Amino acid sequence: MRIDKYLTGLLILAALGSSLISGSVSAKEYFTVKNNVLERPTGFREWVYVGTPLTPNDMNNGKANFQEFHTVYIDPESWEHWKKTGKIRDGAILIKEMTSVGSKVAASGKGYFMGDFIGLEATIKSKREFPNEPGNWAYFSFTNEDHKSIKKTANLEPTANCNGCHEASAQDDFVFTQYYPVLRAGKANAENAVGGK
Repeated sequence: MRIDKYLTGLLILAALGSSLISGSVSAKEYFTVKNNVLERPTGFREWVYVGTPLTPNDMNNGKANFQEFHTVYIDPESWEHWKKTGKIRDGAILIKEMTSVGSKVAASGKGYFMGDFIGLEATIKSKREFPNEPGNWAYFSFTNEDHKSIKKTANLEPTANCNGCHEASAQDDFVFTQYYPVLRAGKANAENAVGGK
């Protein structure tokens, strides 16, 4: 390859990188919704990890509503927005991947240890897609009844299934930030930045 062509290629890449940083290139879409059906997002395990709550059966009279680990991720663009503003952006998507309790004993001692993946859910905030949902939040479940596989698409959950609990108990805009120290720390950074100006 001639050196001038190589340098030209580098300049093009540099210009593209600059435009991406400045925001002149449209942001990546993290979800696709058509007629209230969500295509299963991919690559979410490389997003920003938020936390992994667990409400085990043996601490809830054997009848916990959510007896599996819930590993939660937020899309990178929404995380950056959250750190800067302390607010959830329109277009945010959070993914909840469910994992069974695989064991209660390990080399480290007794506890709750992850088993197998058994489900996947998503929640999206979008004024455009969900203007009539409370807070513009919509909820989707890709979990199959066998809890051994997940669907490629998911239908919008009825409003009563999820929104009521989130609206009544979540600390920030339908999101349970009180249980996620990663989000609390990010918001604190945003508040400190604003307060320091």
